Amino acid sequence: MKKYACLATCLLALSFPLCAQKPEALDYNMYQRIRSEGFDHSHIMEYASALMDGIGPRLTGSPNLKHANEWTRDQFTSMGCSNAHLEDWGEFGLGWRQINTWVRMSAPDNAVFIAQALPWSPATSGPINGQAIWIEAKDEKDLEKYKGKLTGKIIFFGPMRDVKPVEKPLTKRNEDADLKKIEDFPVRVGEQHEDFLAGFIKELTFREKAGKFFADEHAAAIVVPSRDGRDNGGSGGTIFDDGGTGMGWFTYQREHAEKLPIVVTAIENYGRVYRLLKANVPVSIEMDVRTEFTGDHEHGFDTIAEIPGTDPALKDQVVMVGGHLDSWASGTGATDNGAGTVVAMEVMRILNALHVQPRRTIRVALWTGEEEGEFGSYGYVKNHFGFAPLSTAPDQLALPEFVRKPGGPIQIKPEHAKISGYFNVDNGSGKIRGIYLQGNAQLAPLFKEWIAPLSDLGVNTISVRNTGGTDHEAFDSVGIPGFQFIQDPLDYSSRTHHSNMDLYERLQPADLAQAAVVEAIFVYNTAMRDQMLPRKPLPHPELDEPGKAPLKNVMPGVVAAAEEQKKDATPEKTPEKK
Repeated sequence: MKKYACLATCLLALSFPLCAQKPEALDYNMYQRIRSEGFDHSHIMEYASALMDGIGPRLTGSPNLKHANEWTRDQFTSMGCSNAHLEDWGEFGLGWRQINTWVRMSAPDNAVFIAQALPWSPATSGPINGQAIWIEAKDEKDLEKYKGKLTGKIIFFGPMRDVKPVEKPLTKRNEDADLKKIEDFPVRVGEQHEDFLAGFIKELTFREKAGKFFADEHAAAIVVPSRDGRDNGGSGGTIFDDGGTGMGWFTYQREHAEKLPIVVTAIENYGRVYRLLKANVPVSIEMDVRTEFTGDHEHGFDTIAEIPGTDPALKDQVVMVGGHLDSWASGTGATDNGAGTVVAMEVMRILNALHVQPRRTIRVALWTGEEEGEFGSYGYVKNHFGFAPLSTAPDQLALPEFVRKPGGPIQIKPEHAKISGYFNVDNGSGKIRGIYLQGNAQLAPLFKEWIAPLSDLGVNTISVRNTGGTDHEAFDSVGIPGFQFIQDPLDYSSRTHHSNMDLYERLQPADLAQAAVVEAIFVYNTAMRDQMLPRKPLPHPELDEPGKAPLKNVMPGVVAAAEEQKKDATPEKTPEKK
């Protein structure tokens, strides 16, 4: 180990001593008060309806997300928080919204399709009608055979997949055996994502080139099939509109924007056209894509608010709670991550309603840009706490930041020493069953004391494992304790995650109220204890294996699509998803 690595470890050990073995000084009266307020006077579904029904989908850069930022800021002010404001994390790219999309087959039969525009798709010039053509191409060489054949055509692009019977329930609760598996720490580290991620980068690079080729050949529009969900949830009219189905990495940036109108359709609709074309039956498609670009250089903002600390010695220290406010566009972002947003809002409402006087400042953050690469949380952490420089090698500069290799040691800012921890909810609407420690084993005895009075609520699991795919990673990446709770999966992975079924009806009121109560207790305990939460040594990304570190924060939509593709090919090697 390098000298500075040893020194940093020693300094951290002195600054953040291990948990004492004596029992925590827990305020059981506050446990009861939080439970009573959270269960008897919950506002969580009011927040949920206002956000999901009243505002709707919240794609990063969109007018709806701007509305959501402003609405959440004002809600924090009205519930009694201080310093509620919007914090700019930087330029994002294109502002976009979908107004209306419809697709139908007009020959050899009439059929209405389940379809939506993919985010950042351009509009058609009113309704269009064209002959369908299925493109079979895996690389640029395969495209050459279509030269001069695509003018006015509506391209069906993407392989047809099998749609198998749904043999498992789409909705699932964690049973004891599931929680035991999560609790057990794997002694042998599983394979990394490098192989399939490299393949997916290659695939997306080809897609962008294919999209340009189709435009240069004067095609009219593109239709892609919805990817599958876990347990074959990507059927029965469910469509996924995330980053795994578009024509490139950066479609939210003007220079990489989609060249043609592009829609995603249900696999059953796609399959009908595919089979007809394979049988040499001509197919006519009509479609109208009404979308609007609202700006080329939209910035992203996080919503921030606080309950000020009261202890003169500790009030400058902070405990944070949050979730991401942005969503995809086909649903209303209810479980991903409207659920985590309204839970964080309810945490702050509960604590304000109880007029708590925390020793440390309690700060809430609702992130944006999570779906495209956790931009909001990483931007905030970089501005306030520290960051790991990224490689500037030419091959790395061509990649998105969230998959680039590290380029040096972590740079720490003064505020880094004043944050105790960050708590996150972003695994759907299921109730909390425990917490992931992100490898910080010294927290296990402490958190076990915290959850003992919550066992009747089903909270009983402490896992030292890492979990990924959401905003706690930004904090963990610079050595700050950052946590995602273990939740009942319900139908998050199978049906709602990034889909048109991610709607208010998929939320579970009792589960959300339980999650808010549990998270409020964790936040309160962190704010009140004498010491900050113990930390792991600072990570040293420059010492990691090449390509390993960035995989923690790969765009969730891309990982989901890549993992689903790999699952179909080699199911026994599929890594766990969030």
